[in-house]
Order: sequence, then C-alpha cells, then structure tokens
Amino acid sequence: MDAVFLARLQFAITAGFHFIFPPVSIGLAWLLVIMEWKAWRRCDDDWERLSRFFAKLLAITFAVGVATGIVMEFQFGTNWAVYSKFVGDIFGAPLAAEGVLAFFLESGFLGLYLFGRKRVSRPVHWFSILMVAVGATISAFWIIVANSWQQTPAGFEIRNGRAELVDFGAAVFNPSTVDRYLHTIVSSLTCGAFLVAGVGAYLVIKGREARPAYRALKLALAFGFIVSSLNLLPVGHGHAKQVAKTQPAKFAAIEGLYESTSRAPLIMFGIVESGPPPKLNFPLGIRGLLSWMAFGDVDAHIPGIDRFPPDEVPPLWLTFVSFHNMVLLGLFFIFITGVGLVFLYFDRLGEARRLLWVFVFSIPLPVAACQLGWLTAEVGRQPWIVYPVPGLFPGMKTADAVSPTVSSGEVIASIVMFTAIYLLLLAVYLFLMWRVGSRGPLPLEKAQEVTP
Repeated sequence: MDAVFLARLQFAITAGFHFIFPPVSIGLAWLLVIMEWKAWRRCDDDWERLSRFFAKLLAITFAVGVATGIVMEFQFGTNWAVYSKFVGDIFGAPLAAEGVLAFFLESGFLGLYLFGRKRVSRPVHWFSILMVAVGATISAFWIIVANSWQQTPAGFEIRNGRAELVDFGAAVFNPSTVDRYLHTIVSSLTCGAFLVAGVGAYLVIKGREARPAYRALKLALAFGFIVSSLNLLPVGHGHAKQVAKTQPAKFAAIEGLYESTSRAPLIMFGIVESGPPPKLNFPLGIRGLLSWMAFGDVDAHIPGIDRFPPDEVPPLWLTFVSFHNMVLLGLFFIFITGVGLVFLYFDRLGEARRLLWVFVFSIPLPVAACQLGWLTAEVGRQPWIVYPVPGLFPGMKTADAVSPTVSSGEVIASIVMFTAIYLLLLAVYLFLMWRVGSRGPLPLEKAQEVTP
C-alpha cells in the first residue's frame, strides 16, 4: 500500500482519537468554574455535590487525553521526518510553548483542584479550577497556532531549503489563527454543555438525585444555547470568511462550488460526483447568498474548482459531506437547546421524557461535530501539508513530507497496534464515564468520606 496514504491514515487515527478528549475537558472545566463559584458564593450543597461529581468526569477525560496526546506528537519525527526538518524551526516553538506555558499550568492546578478540596481555602480551591480551565484554553491556543501556520503560513523565510522563523508574532497570529481558535474553543464549550445536559437529563429520568441533576441540566441548557448560537454567528461565519479569502480551493470544495461564478449559491444539499469533471447532483441552494456571506456582496465573484489545477484540488466528496454535516449538527444544537429552554420556561422540562432522552443520546454529537470540522480543515487543505503563499512560497505537498526510510509494512504494524490500544482505551473510558456518571452526585457526607 502507498506509504503516504498509510502515514496519513495513522495520523488521522491518532489525532482523531486524541481530539475526542480536549474539547470535552475544556468545556467541562469552564462549567465547573461556574458550578464551584455557585457552591462557594452561595454555600449551596447541591452545587457542591455537582462540582464533586463532574470533577470525577473531568479527571477521567483529562487522563485519557494526556495519554493519547503524547503518542500523537512522536509521529512528526517518525512518519513525517522531511516535514519536521523543513518546518522544525517554526513548528517546534508553539508545541514547546504549549507544554511549558499551558500543560504544566493545567495539570498542576488540576492536582490541587482534585486533591486540595477541604485542604485549601474555598477561594484558592475555586481559583484552582479556574486555572485548569485557563490552562486548557491556552493549551488549545498553541496547538491551533501550530496547525494554523500550516494552513496560512506567515512570519518565515526560506533559507537553505528550510522554513526559518523571522517574525514570531506574525507566525503566531497568522491569518487563520484567531478565527480557527475561536471556533475550536466555542465548539469545546458546546461539548461540555451537552455532556452536563445529557448526564443531568439521564439522572432526572431515572430519579437519581433529581433536584441537583435538574439544576445542572438548566445550567447546561442556557450555557449550551449561548455557545451554540455563537458558534454559528459570529464565530463560524467569521471562520468561513477567512477560508474564502486565504484558501479559495478549500472554500470551493466545502461549499460544492465547482464552477467559478458571481452570485454564488449557498448549497444546502447536494450529491457530489467527483468526476472528472466534478459536479453536484440535485443541488438545493439560495442564489447569491454564498457571495454575500463570504464577501458582503451578493454579486461577488467566487472562484470554483475549475480555477485550480487538478493536482491541487482537495478530495471533493469528503470535504463537502464533512462540512455540511458539521453545520447541520451545529444548527441542531441551537434548536434542541432552544426547545429545552422553552420547556424550562413553562416548567415542563422535567415531564418531557422524550426530550430528556434526546439530550442523553446527544452527548457524543458535539464531539462528532468537532471531528467533522477537523476533517473539513485537514482534508480540505490537501494536497498541501503547508499551504502555498502566492509570491512568497510555493507550498509543500503532503506526498513530499513523509519519511523516506519508514516502510509501508512498519506503518501498517503500528496502525494495527495503535488501533487496538485505542479501542481498549475507549472501552475503558466509556466504562468509567458510565459507571461514575450513572450513579449521580453522592450525598455530601459520603462525598466527603471518599475525597482523597
């Protein structure tokens, strides 16, 4: 089998599996900041119990996320040695900053948060979970910086066949960093909201500590509706505009725009036929809306796939399908949390068992949306591992970045090994989350007894 495909497949497996856990950790950490604040400032036993309960879920998620993230970074030196040599001067800086400036902050204060309850003052304990949330959010920033530089490289020069850093600020705040970072963080907050809402809904259905569970559900619905709405406007829309300006081939692929046109339609539905030439069967769209959303002008001209050489066109079916399903899920999150808030307003939420079950089964959907967004970004970037900069840099193709000395057989063996280990880790993670989550928050006396 092709070594490039296998190397990409392995990275997709390891990165995709790891990316399950950081969004949940970030979102849950910020919700715990709110819960701990309520428990502290109101001296409220329900919020105290909820904080202890969801802290266990955070600890499990964080542990598995760390274990899977370490493995992922080693692949840059094994499977992608040519790439690492070319961009090591730039790519290594944000990864080092993530470890030194963010990971140690997050992990250090997590230990204080989990084991310092009743051993430090309430303000210090609340500050510890705040620093966990801040650390996780900063950690995501540096990872997004590294990935965004691949998408829209800046602050570098090519010297002796290598990309060398000349402007750290320009590299960090390259044209896509801020938009991609905001989109990632708000998506992570949505993951946390739906985890809390789903667990709370399940406990309400089963009648297990229904009063505190109902309060957690109410918090998660309000929080989830706000962040889901922000993820559509302005965050998601702003990111799409950035892609339209800086990565026009990706934009054309995700939007199903195969012919350059003015008054470009926003496609709601279509069946991709990759061709050649590519075409979209049974398209359903609104004429001119894409031009207006991308450039603020309904008559704006948008380049289609026909403007780009065939060997520089990303895979069309996967980018289109992953993007549109991500958007569909985003709209669902706004709708279902809005419905939940209406039922809450009329004091009917506790009786709406079908709606509560929807929240239970929706727990993994924001994580799925994050995975689809990652597919959209990374597959849409192909065939480039480092995107070209017109007039400055011709780009580096993924096929030119793999390690020449790593054989297909070696990659296959490692794929099989990692897949087996990750499936086992996933099974253990789900078992632990179910075992802890299905029990609900312990009475405060018992919770204090089991606190380390």
